[in-house]
Amino acid sequence: MMADLVTKMRRGTERDRKMLTELPREKLLDLFFLHIRNLWRVDGLYFLGIEERYGTDIANEMDKNCLKVMGKIEARELRKLIEYKRDDITSFMQLLRNTSWSLDQQFKEIQETRTEGVFRVTECGTQKTRIGKGLGVFPCKQGRFGYLRSFAAELNPNIEVTCKVCPPDARPEGLWCEWEFTLKTRT
Repeated sequence: MMADLVTKMRRGTERDRKMLTELPREKLLDLFFLHIRNLWRVDGLYFLGIEERYGTDIANEMDKNCLKVMGKIEARELRKLIEYKRDDITSFMQLLRNTSWSLDQQFKEIQETRTEGVFRVTECGTQKTRIGKGLGVFPCKQGRFGYLRSFAAELNPNIEVTCKVCPPDARPEGLWCEWEFTLKTRT
């Protein structure tokens, strides 16, 4: 019975892969980004529902716990999919750029050296939507910090994550959040 189900699932996946390969490349990329946006829309909708019912603090705590696990899972899956050199910030930043969170950020800046990487969100779609709905700025620092720390720890425990700015912090114009990733030297 279980073997039949696995075979049916595999056939379904094969049909889906065939269907997707028949799409023009630009349409395939559009579809890919649509699904990434939908992933983060679901996250936002869950957050809003919890926030409405239980308040921002409870919603933020639940979001933080979810994102911490998500960071670890995403790091593990990306490491399998994309070549990763453990002690190299450039490789780490490449995997970070391939996360659903990074790909969902349309307005970002990424810098890197041999031992340090910086990821900045200069315009945040989530914050813009919340403000437009009269909900105010979302204090996302706690959740994002958990996500990025667990992402980094899964790939290389020698990468230290530092938050330079993220709501609810006061921020300069044109910057929503900035994260620094430093490769600590082993002693």
